[in-house]
Amino acid sequence: MGRIDFDDWEGKEVTRVYIAGRLAEAREIEKTLTEHGVDYAVDLEPFRLMVLGIFPSKHTGVGFYVLSGQASFSKRVLLDAGLRAGIEEDEEP
Repeated sequence: MGRIDFDDWEGKEVTRVYIAGRLAEAREIEKTLTEHGVDYAVDLEPFRLMVLGIFPSKHTGVGFYVLSGQASFSKRVLLDAGLRAGIEEDEEP
């Protein structure tokens, strides 16, 4: 199916799996998730980059959300496609 609206997931647990900082990157994520049959929703998200490793720089990117049960699979297909920069790290227990 591909991209859906958050309202379609009302009452379900969702997880952000990626935040894209560039339009071309967001398009590649959309293509990859769609090709693997993953439904996803998007939202504009603030994020920070470190310039020269010490100066924070604020930006707006596109956050990609999937049903929590598909988060691991979604991250794996994105990593396999070489999309690593904005992948969401798993939280430590």
